[in-house]
Order: sequence, then structure tokens, then C-alpha cells
Amino acid sequence: MAPFPHLLAPGAFGALELPNRIVMPPMRLRLAHPDGTPSSRDRAFFAARARGGAALVFVGGMLVATEHEAPGRSATRVDADWYVPHLRYLTDGVHDAGGRIGAQLTVGAGRAGGPEPGRDVPVSASDNSWTANPVETCRALGADEIRALVVRFGEAAARAAEAGFDAVDVNARGGHLVDQFLSPVWNRRTDAYGGSAENRARFAVELIRAAKEAAPGLPVSVRLSLTHHVPGGRELPESIEIARLLVAAGADVLVTDDGAAESMHWSVPPMYLSPAPSLGDAAALRAAVGAPVMATGSLHPEIAEKALADGEIDFAGMGRSLVADPQLPRKLAADALGAVRPCARCNVCLGHVQGGMPIMCAMNPQAGYETLRAVTPSSRSKRVVVVGGGPAGLEAARVAALRGHSVHLYERSERLGGLLRRAAEPDFKAEARATVDWWAGQLRSLGVTVHLDREVNPGSSVLRDADEVVLATGGQPVHPREVSGLDRPGVVDVLRMGDDVAGPRVVVAGGGSSGADAALYLATKGYDVTVLEAGDEIGADIFEVNRNALLRGLVEAGVGVLTGWRVVAIEDHGVLAEGPDGPVHLPADTVVTAFGTRPDTALSGAAYREDPRVHVVGDCVEPGDVGDAVHSAFEAAVTL
Repeated sequence: MAPFPHLLAPGAFGALELPNRIVMPPMRLRLAHPDGTPSSRDRAFFAARARGGAALVFVGGMLVATEHEAPGRSATRVDADWYVPHLRYLTDGVHDAGGRIGAQLTVGAGRAGGPEPGRDVPVSASDNSWTANPVETCRALGADEIRALVVRFGEAAARAAEAGFDAVDVNARGGHLVDQFLSPVWNRRTDAYGGSAENRARFAVELIRAAKEAAPGLPVSVRLSLTHHVPGGRELPESIEIARLLVAAGADVLVTDDGAAESMHWSVPPMYLSPAPSLGDAAALRAAVGAPVMATGSLHPEIAEKALADGEIDFAGMGRSLVADPQLPRKLAADALGAVRPCARCNVCLGHVQGGMPIMCAMNPQAGYETLRAVTPSSRSKRVVVVGGGPAGLEAARVAALRGHSVHLYERSERLGGLLRRAAEPDFKAEARATVDWWAGQLRSLGVTVHLDREVNPGSSVLRDADEVVLATGGQPVHPREVSGLDRPGVVDVLRMGDDVAGPRVVVAGGGSSGADAALYLATKGYDVTVLEAGDEIGADIFEVNRNALLRGLVEAGVGVLTGWRVVAIEDHGVLAEGPDGPVHLPADTVVTAFGTRPDTALSGAAYREDPRVHVVGDCVEPGDVGDAVHSAFEAAVTL
């Protein structure tokens, strides 16, 4: 039997015949020009996913009108006729690559977005609080304004069809404006657009009908969040009732997720949630409504294949997976699952976009830079030595080998992965561990010689004999001088923790990302864990969506969190900490220190910085996250 027979089987997306069931759902990229026209980076990004075998790719969040919401920074627009030829440039790129492209049209984010032009607050279905500033109240749209938006939506759908798009998606998800009408928690209207489920769905129904009428040849899907996971938010039974109304109005496919603005970690599940956490809702919807369903949210290929085989869904929306590896469908067809670059579910991509920056993938430095960061063969093969087997060293070795160099990688420990391997020991970081395995497999297939358990010293002939040297020796734990007792028994650094932790009481000193992750991991293993953080909040260095999921996990695991507490000393059987009311001794059988890292400069000192052969990358330059390390390594290696 062919690998992934159901995932790779043809399917009908409305009237659109697709060669397989793998779809890139709508995502914001922020790659467009400031005026909302697609850029060459947009075209290259989507064409790469089409060339890699994705059956259909969607452009996300195309604003149909700007009267009530200003266009987002570098967001693709479709609110005027003059955008059509520019959009044709984008669709032609995907069609030339052998793919199909859809346009997700949106009337805006409402309370989850920015203020209405000329006013201080956004619009919404009712006088709801503004997500960005809850003390402010949104302005409720009037019925005439709603009907005007429906007209603008139809006009935008007609432009999408003229520009060559193959499908249209109605954005009714995630607590955005249409979803605010669908949900009684945000819709308290007493007119034709409020009250009963039929009335609350009226706006969405009218948008579907407007799109079908304006673009009669195009399938229309609707992106719908099934469970909001917020107090008073919509639950699955009501979403099924709403979905029936949307299908009756002409929706060809239901695209599902969970979450809202306050619970976005359900929409874009980070590592702290299990893979495919919303698949059960999608399957229940499919069984109840009978219409084609595309599920989204951490659908690994194996999970998607089983769901398709069991008839639970009809299409698999793989957004972040296709960002990480645009060749995913072709690799699955070639029975090369191990060659698929995994998505670590770190949400660096989302963090960049939410922060107003172009999309970035921690694992794939070429995502969004397809034409700007091409890997081309070197004019001369060189002997390249990479010192350090963490993410930066692994990526540098991979890219150097792709360029045709003879690459030798030296790692002082017995395993590849560096600090990432150690940080990824918790069960919820399985995808991060998989990235190390992927790099190791890539190095094997590219012929990189890996030397494990080999320390490289400053005067080593290994360095002298190389044409190019990449130093990726990573970071070392910070041991604050003002904290005494760090050398006592029972004290272990978070990056060297392993499973050898005496219990049952554990104090984690430091509530940044590594300390918070360790606390969650140990609590799930049954330890009684307390986190001490000198700052005002735990996980301050974590992107908000991930942080919300982590905090939820810490609460559910019973982790004690003390913010504004400074560690003074490690004592016998505990920690002396300075709290708001003075010094306190906290009992502990093990103290896990998580004070951060500093660059390991043993090889990257001043002498080597003078050597033009030497390139210093990753944490041994400046501590950062995995994405920072991988990108700096790629940029260095692609020039060797």
C-alpha cells in the first residue's frame, strides 16, 4: 500500500478537485507591501508550498473594507479594484507551481483588533470590552453598516475570482468580528442580528450568500471555532447548530479550530497542549452535520491519516508544518517521513506576526525568505569544521554540506542536540526532540562526519587545518555571585537536571522559560514544585500565546508560583529567599537553578575574532532562543 493513502488521495473541495487532502489553511504572514499589494516574498512563499505538493494554499486575513478597521501592517488587501492585477501576480505564481490558491476574506477582528479609523475603540456586535484595553467599550455596528459590509464582502469575492483565486474562505473564527455576532457572550443585540441562533448567524449567512453570488464558480469555506474555551463562550453543541445554518446557506467546507482572542493557544496549539487538541470537536461536527470538514491545529501526518481513514475529517489543514517544510507532501508521497523537517510548535512564527513583523520559522530560516536566502552550490569545496552539536552547529553543518563542502562536526558530549536536547527532555517537548533527530538524519544523508565526545581546544590542529571554522559552542549556566550555596549537594542546574531529582519537594529558582518548563515537567512527574521569580511575573520571556498555555498547565499541575521573591542562598534542606515581607526559608529536597545562560567564549575569544576563517554563531555570541541560533548559523553557513 502507498504511504499515507488517505492523506494523499484526491478530494473535492466543493467544485474544486484537489490532488490530495493537504491544505495550507489561512495564516497571516505580513509579507505584503505597505499598500497591501502582494510582494515577491509573498509569491515565493506560496509558490514554494504549492511546488512542495500542498493541494491548496490560502492567503489569510484579506480585509474587504477599511471603514471600520484599518488594514494591518503588511496585510494583503482586496478592498479596491486596483488590487486585482497585483493579486493576479500572486495567484499566477501558485498556478505556475502546480497548485491552487484560496482567499480568506475578513470584515475585521472587531474587539480583538485595532480601533475604528477616526475613533478610539473598535467596532463589535455589541458594546463589548476591547480585548487590548478591557476598560474601553467597543461601538456596536448598526444594521445599515452590517448590510454595507455584506455588499463589500461580495465585491471582494468578485475581485478574488477575477484575480484568479480558486476558493474563498469566510473568516468566522477566533472571536473575530463575525464570530462576535455568532456568539451570545459577545452578541446581546435585539434586532435581526441578535437573539436566536438563526439571527446571530444572519451576518455570516449573508456573507456566504454574497460570496456565492459574486463568485459563482468558486467553492466557499467557512473558518469556524467550535469551542471558545473562555467563560460564557460557545461550546460544541451550539457550534453544530450554527454550522448547519452555514451549510444551508451554501458553505462547501467547514474549516475548524478552537479558541478565541483570550484563548488563542487553542487556535495555534503550542507544545504545552497535546497534538491535534481540537480534532475531537472536528470529528463530532463532521458526524453531526455531514458536510466536508477540514481540521486544523497540530495535525501531524500520522494523526491526519488516521482521522481521514476513520472518516472523521475530509481535509487536513497543516499550516505551521508547511511553514517548517514546504516539501512535506512530496516527502510523504516518497515514503520519506523521516526527512520531513518537524514543526517544534514553538510558535515563533505566530509571535513574529503578532508583534507586527514578517513571519519567521525557528526551524526553517528560508520561510518567508525563499528568494533571499537560497542555498546555492559553492564555487569551491572547502574543509569546514563546525564546533558544537547544538541547533546552531547542526544547522551550520547541514547548510555547509548542502553547498558542497566537506564538513566535520565536533561535539564534546556523547549526544547531538546541545542545550536543546537537555531542554527538550520534558514529555511535552517531543517535537523539539524530533528536530534534533531530523538534523542528525540530514547530516548522515549529506555525508557530514560527526565526531562525538571530542573536545576541541584553542590550539587544536582541527582548527588550524580547516578552510572555514564555525564556532557554535553555545552557552553556559549563569551562577549569580550574590547567591551563596550553589555548590551544595541537591542543587542542579535546569539544563543538567535529567531525571535524577530527589523529592518530593523541589524549588525552582528562576521563573523564565526554562525554569517554568522544568516546573511543569517535574510537577507532572509527581513532585511538589514551587517556582521563585524575582520579577513581577513568571514566563516574562515567553510569547503571550505560549505563556497562557504554560500558565494553564502550571495551575492544573498544582505548581506554586511566588513572584517578587529573590533567592539569597541555598541552605541545608531548602532555599533562603527574600519576599515582600522579608526573608523566608522554603524547604526543598532539590533546588533547580534557572538563572539563564551566558556565552561560552572558550574558543570564541578575541584571538579568533581576528581570524577571517572563523564564524561565531548561536548562543556563544549572545544567548537567545532556538530560532536565533538556527538563523545566525544559516546566515553564516550560506556564505562559506
